[in-house]
Amino acid sequence: MKAVKVITNSFLGNLFLPVGDIKVSASDYVVIDSEKGLFLGQVIGTERECDHSIIDEGKILRIATKDDINNSKNNTKENDKVLSDATSISKKLELDMTFVDSIYSLDKKRLYLSFVADDRIDFRELAKRLAQKYHARIEFRQIGVRDKAKIVGGIGPCGLMLCCNKFLNDFESVSINMAKNQLLALNPTKINGVCGRLMCCLNYENDTYSEIKKNMPKIGSLIDTKDGKGKVVELNVLNKTCKVEYPNKTTAIIEVEE
Repeated sequence: MKAVKVITNSFLGNLFLPVGDIKVSASDYVVIDSEKGLFLGQVIGTERECDHSIIDEGKILRIATKDDINNSKNNTKENDKVLSDATSISKKLELDMTFVDSIYSLDKKRLYLSFVADDRIDFRELAKRLAQKYHARIEFRQIGVRDKAKIVGGIGPCGLMLCCNKFLNDFESVSINMAKNQLLALNPTKINGVCGRLMCCLNYENDTYSEIKKNMPKIGSLIDTKDGKGKVVELNVLNKTCKVEYPNKTTAIIEVEE
């Protein structure tokens, strides 16, 4: 089946959708018919044959008209007001939740709100009041701090836009062992992202470090050098060198042979 990649919003994310008989090109705006409602999206990939297992639920209904695009823009403009009202009502109801984003379906029949909370929230009364105010079906989505960072965005310790906000579609598991494997200082301010969790980029070079370290001595081990036996006290994995300390306390940088 032929499908194209479509970028939508923070709620639906990026999708692979079948095109059927509709002719689409990269950068075209399209109307998406999904189980969550109608939404506007933009084609960011050309047509290609895709296995059914990777095609997302939904379909491209039609090429978007000017009215569709304007309606989507107008819906987005209401985002701040919706979040302000939701926050105000939740406080009156003494609900401990922080709203992150709101998304209208294109026809404004559905309104989705994302929020962060430490515990489960009984938001039935909140949904009732918002439905009365906005005359739409209200649905809530509780997200984690990493999802919040993906939606809100920001600048990482590297000085660039957050990876999750720019191009990461899925969050892969990140462990403290990855930081240890890359010989990083286990300082939360150095290895945690703006979300407070371990940085996703710890994944990027971890396999490379693991592969190179297979041929390198471990810190604390004794190795033979041209100047005698010494203790490995430091590794530079990417340069493939190690720092060796000799019994007389002198040190030397030794290249690790393949």
